[in-house]
Amino acid sequence: MPEAMTDGIVKVAVVLNQAEGDQTWRFTAACVSEGRSMGFTVDTFLTDGEHERCRELIKRIAGADYDGLILARGGPGFSYSSLAPVLDRGIKVVTFDVPPNKNGDSSGEVMPGITSTVQGDESLARLSLEAILARFDGSSSGQSPGRRPVRVIRAWFGPGIPELDRRQRVFDEFVREGKIEEVALVSPKDFGFARSGVKEALTAALARLPEGTVDAVWASHDEFAKGCADALYEAGRLDIELVSIGISNDNLKLMLARSAVWICAAAEDPGLIGTVNMRLLAAKLAGEETPDTYIFEGKLVNTASLSPAVTMANIAVMLPEWGRDGGLFDQYPWMTELKAAESKYLRLPPVTVPAESP
Repeated sequence: MPEAMTDGIVKVAVVLNQAEGDQTWRFTAACVSEGRSMGFTVDTFLTDGEHERCRELIKRIAGADYDGLILARGGPGFSYSSLAPVLDRGIKVVTFDVPPNKNGDSSGEVMPGITSTVQGDESLARLSLEAILARFDGSSSGQSPGRRPVRVIRAWFGPGIPELDRRQRVFDEFVREGKIEEVALVSPKDFGFARSGVKEALTAALARLPEGTVDAVWASHDEFAKGCADALYEAGRLDIELVSIGISNDNLKLMLARSAVWICAAAEDPGLIGTVNMRLLAAKLAGEETPDTYIFEGKLVNTASLSPAVTMANIAVMLPEWGRDGGLFDQYPWMTELKAAESKYLRLPPVTVPAESP
């Protein structure tokens, strides 16, 4: 890594514009662990979804002595302009769930030099919606002959949140094809209070929808799913099934506690996402060709397969494909060699990521 090593060290900043939680910790811990395994110094920063604070932090990083930056969950309205001076300083950049387009416009100019990684929102939506269809018509291929559409309550918020907007487009496709009929939309008034807001909205909707009029609830976000599960149980509506997107340790516990309604969740491993983002950054620092975009594909977690012992840390025991995404780095043998050489000289301490770095 000749350019990055002129001062004898590779220094990386990881900025996650999200509040503390299971997913946050797994992403940042994976970034730190993977970076340390190659001898990098890795600093992590959480900005709690506060866009202005995130913007100021990126500005300070651009003026510091970092060789690389991983930015996750940056806002569409500021990320492009904030990253421009970072690239001008020669700092390599990889992003996760950050629109690389000017002004956040998906049809606008794309910033060159960045590898933009995204969760496969379309695949997550498709997995979860096909799971609903499979529950009610015995297949995931669509509507059976003479079968009515599956009647679904949609828990969503937007427009304006890119990942939820992408999931919504797949839902709309299922509605257009006659596979699903939307009987109600429930949404929090404030995304910052997603769980309680969706619970309140669904409770009100259920009062208007008697038994036999709804088949399932589709929760497009894990916090929505918690609120939906609470509302269904408290209303005694065990006639309705819940399918969701996203998981955390809290979700895994609640899926078991609400197993009569919460059937499954489509999700991705935030630890894998952190690992891959750091590897892509290492490849950039080494002067390798890297893709402009990289999409993570989701997995389906079935409640029936869970036990109280399953957590985000060991879920691969019940879902072997969890946390695996092979093939991307087979062409970089130096990465394996670098890790092997580093491990001879360093006994790495356990990774502990604070809620917020100063």
